Amino acid sequence: MSKYLKQLITDEIASRLEGVDECLLANVIGLEVNNSILLRRELREKDIQLLVVKNSMARRATEGTPLATAFEGMEGSLAICWGGDDFIALAKEIARFDKNTDQFEAFQTRGGVMDGEQLTPEAVSEISKWPTREEQLSILVGQILGVGSRLSSQLLAPGGLLSSQFENFPEDKDGPAASEEPAEEEKTEEPAEEAAADADAEEKTEEPAEETAGDAEENDTED
Repeated sequence: MSKYLKQLITDEIASRLEGVDECLLANVIGLEVNNSILLRRELREKDIQLLVVKNSMARRATEGTPLATAFEGMEGSLAICWGGDDFIALAKEIARFDKNTDQFEAFQTRGGVMDGEQLTPEAVSEISKWPTREEQLSILVGQILGVGSRLSSQLLAPGGLLSSQFENFPEDKDGPAASEEPAEEEKTEEPAEEAAADADAEEKTEEPAEETAGDAEENDTED
């Protein structure tokens, strides 16, 4: 292969990987044609791209980029995988094909790069067990709603207790006022009765005085 042709292929690889900061590497050499087509179709459905390149050309194409670390110590032809909803979702898909030995026996995870650090096949398998972005958001929303629900119940509980206590009060609010009115009438009638009794007592006390005056006059005439 001429240098000119190699440069064209290198430029093509660099253009396709432009803007890609993380990727996974896999071995697809040895897959049957039908299984290879099936693999690519399933990856496209997940918005994951796959590009098979020689390691030497991939090194030149990614030189000076965050992907260069992924190809350190690698040999032979490799399949570069990138895309998906997030890197964890990508790792889950690659790990799934790696475990499917019935249809994709030749498929093997070779490593990759994440946050500028080279990943081993074991590290990729571990990352595939992490929750995806959607799962993390779901967990976060559940935690927020759980705290909010507990806080709301704690705030509403005292109000509900106080409300139930108010509901236990008698509903007839006119009762006490009605019961007090007779008491006031009795209080107003008592002084009138006492005044009448005092008047009778005065009349009784005046009669003996008149009688004593009459007796005195009789005594004077006798004398």
